[in-house]
Amino acid sequence: MTTPPRVDGRTARSERTRNAIVDAHLQLIGEGDLRPTADRVAKLAGVSLRALWSHFADMEALMTASGQRVLEQRDASYRPIPADLPLPERIDAFCRQRARLLEEIGPAARASALKEPFSAGLQRYRKLHVSRVRDELTTTFAAEIADDEQLLNALTAVSQWPTWSTWREAMDLPIEDAEAAMARTVSALLTPSRSAAESR
Repeated sequence: MTTPPRVDGRTARSERTRNAIVDAHLQLIGEGDLRPTADRVAKLAGVSLRALWSHFADMEALMTASGQRVLEQRDASYRPIPADLPLPERIDAFCRQRARLLEEIGPAARASALKEPFSAGLQRYRKLHVSRVRDELTTTFAAEIADDEQLLNALTAVSQWPTWSTWREAMDLPIEDAEAAMARTVSALLTPSRSAAESR
């Protein structure tokens, strides 16, 4: 019988403290504090400032760790869409899921936007989110996209946070209307017009 590896108590405590700090950071952001101070994060996490700085070199490092957590949560929340569904059903399922995921990452996306231009770590996580969406699109709409890179680029752009933020925040659309706008755009891109089809 194999003995399970022992977990060093100090390492486990350190990991719990680190997770508590990231949890507190994301909780404050979720509550609308898009630029939480180290002091507020430490108080909510129930740790000292010294403990916070022993785990994170600066606030950018904490933002980067939070970005990793958000990406992990997004991956856990994602559900594959059967590629054999009729196109209208795939479009509906894709846009419904994108709306849900974008709402989930919304607070973190708003906070990241304030520091992303100055943070290589946050820029990297933005690109990872984009890569995830491109993978979803090429898997869900493989037959329709094929090797059309321009189509994939257009679909990717309308499925990302900046477009969703425009609908939800700049235009004050409710979730249902923003999702409908996305579905109409995706449908228009994936469904060839009659004139285009006849010209082939």
